[in-house]
Amino acid sequence: MSDEDDSQSDDIITEEMLWERIPETEGLERANTYYELSARIYARGQYDEALALAETARDIYSELGAVAPADGLAQAYSAIGYNLNQLKRMNEAAHAMSKAVELLRESKSPLAIDLACTLGEWWYGSKEYANAISCMTDCVQEHLVDGNDSGAANDLHLIGCAQRELGNYVLALESFQEARALFKKLKEVINVARCDQKIAHCLTAIEDGIGALAAAQKSLDVFVTAHDHYRETYSLLELGKAQILIGKHEEGLASLERVLEVATDSEPRDFEFIVEIENRIAEVLRKLHREHEADEITRRLAAVSEILGEDSEPEDLDE
Repeated sequence: MSDEDDSQSDDIITEEMLWERIPETEGLERANTYYELSARIYARGQYDEALALAETARDIYSELGAVAPADGLAQAYSAIGYNLNQLKRMNEAAHAMSKAVELLRESKSPLAIDLACTLGEWWYGSKEYANAISCMTDCVQEHLVDGNDSGAANDLHLIGCAQRELGNYVLALESFQEARALFKKLKEVINVARCDQKIAHCLTAIEDGIGALAAAQKSLDVFVTAHDHYRETYSLLELGKAQILIGKHEEGLASLERVLEVATDSEPRDFEFIVEIENRIAEVLRKLHREHEADEITRRLAAVSEILGEDSEPEDLDE
């Protein structure tokens, strides 16, 4: 038998021993055993079974009350959260992780901040944007106190994305500008440009076309230089929107047509995004008094929109 086989055998025996230990244990040791089994089974990708074991560990820790360390109950809640996340039950995962973060903050555990950042991302993924903002605002302050500018910058970026989803463009703009300043201090070129692209988006939304044009061009210059074609496309979209906003309709049309060319050449095609761009092209064509071309686009898109349904939304821009 090879060394690898020996290692695998030891792992199996260890897990078997943990199962055999359960009837012989009680209290804290029993809870710890269930938690350890949950962790091992999670690593194998058996998330339903791992979730059940983590929930059992949580129940035992809870019954023990003050006898059990707070970190034990917290780690059980975090395990529940990670398993629910893998099972795509995002909202439930976030609620479980919030309990873990609450317990770890109460015990002043250094693990709290990392789990809180994960929680903020999960709230965002669950479209619980207000919860994401609240969670990440606490993380920003902790990261700044710790001197972790990179962590704070990422927190602020996510806050900006959440504020943008809520339509709070001025607040989103402030967060992206703060994140940009920190990323620039750290010389994180791509992240600065990501902020510039979103700053342009917010400025367009509040109809500051000149500011949006400058921010979009900055982000586009970075992504072109970096040969980051994916992000380049979205910066070009913001550039086109800004150009149209300030009355440069021909230039805006050319930018949108370049975006459409990339979008239609990509596989798999994002039809929601394609429809969004074509609708914008139709709008600018009407401003240029090219109604026949705009009407033809609208006619074509009706067939695609019928298939996609009224509730379809384009993918969010470069998170």
